[in-house]
Amino acid sequence: MRELTAVEIDTYRHHGVVVLPQMLDRGTLDAIADGIAMNMASPSIWSNDYTPKDAGGRFFDDYVNWQRIDHFKTSATTGPLPRIAGQLMGTKRPRFFHEHVLVKEPGTVTPTPWHHDDPYYGVDGMDNVSLWVSLDDIPETIALRCLAGSHRLGRRFIPNRFVDDSPYVDAASGFERFPTVDELESLGDVITCPTSPGDVVAFHFRTLHSAPGTKNHRHSRRVASFRYIGDDVRWVTRPWKTSPPFEPNGLTDGDELDEQRFPTIVL
Repeated sequence: MRELTAVEIDTYRHHGVVVLPQMLDRGTLDAIADGIAMNMASPSIWSNDYTPKDAGGRFFDDYVNWQRIDHFKTSATTGPLPRIAGQLMGTKRPRFFHEHVLVKEPGTVTPTPWHHDDPYYGVDGMDNVSLWVSLDDIPETIALRCLAGSHRLGRRFIPNRFVDDSPYVDAASGFERFPTVDELESLGDVITCPTSPGDVVAFHFRTLHSAPGTKNHRHSRRVASFRYIGDDVRWVTRPWKTSPPFEPNGLTDGDELDEQRFPTIVL
């Protein structure tokens, strides 16, 4: 793996998103592809199918399967991905948070709605990164879209359910209802992130992002997102059920996530 350039690191910190071309070798991509196939053949209790029956296509997601699927564990804790995360977060000890599989089959009408991941999670802190790995060519028409600089807005939004786009709660201290798409897209420039296999899109947990469906696309869009946290991240209780729905297991607000569920990788 090549070292990230200073420009790439600065772009990530300023825009909250950066496309890193050709960071992963064929062996890593094949391992992730095998992991996704195993995951879809044997989903966990946390899996979802977001596309209604007879609507066209399929939008499948599942997460936190790395402890039973070695392909995810190896990819997440060794090789290029943790090193990329460490360089972007500026730490020699990145902690693996979880992996998330997102597959849109050909002809899927269901989009990924605008959202930012941070409110869904039971952690707080600015040292974090999602490494979005696509196993297929993703043209601009169905590519991930990110709102540049939105991780630095200081605004946090009540998460919406992907199934029907309804808010988890009506009101919460420190959070506001999600804006309309028109208002949201007026907050900054939208960066579209087409990719080829081997590219990595890195984005911050607070970066607002979305993705179209694959309605007019003939191929699957197979993605695994590997999420890492850094030195300032701590456990926090949300006024809604988090996603993933991790149990505290003795963690209280302000604690470091120093346990086996969230392994630290020493670079």
